[in-house]
Amino acid sequence: MSTLTQLVPALQLAIGPVILISGVGLLLLSFTNRFGRLLDRARLLNRELQASPPNADRLRLQIGFLHKRAGILRLSILLGAVTVLMAACLIFALFLQALLKWDLGLAIVTIFCISQLTLIGSILAFIREMNLSLTAFRIEIGVMKTPPVAPS
Repeated sequence: MSTLTQLVPALQLAIGPVILISGVGLLLLSFTNRFGRLLDRARLLNRELQASPPNADRLRLQIGFLHKRAGILRLSILLGAVTVLMAACLIFALFLQALLKWDLGLAIVTIFCISQLTLIGSILAFIREMNLSLTAFRIEIGVMKTPPVAPS
């Protein structure tokens, strides 16, 4: 069994992953708020579409973009959540190594790499969603007549 003095270095090592959890938590808050706004907007447009307006094609195009964006944001949120999970596992592994004197070096490096890859994936998905948002906005205001690639 380890003493408190022996566990202090593990506590110091765990500060980095704890900060990562806090930072990614703020990103997730932003992503989920954006996701909720997308869904609310899609529901509103769908209600307008049900009223059979003369601009139904434009509404369908907007709803299609919102659907595509929501899928990308869902991926971003999922990857961000996996990042937080990996950071928590990293903290747990650091404490197991310090407390039980297990050699978990390879596991710790692997967990850290996975957490960083999922964070990168989350940010890349968010950038993709932002670009799609701008394309949809350009179409809506008439700057761009047709989408370069129709949402699927």
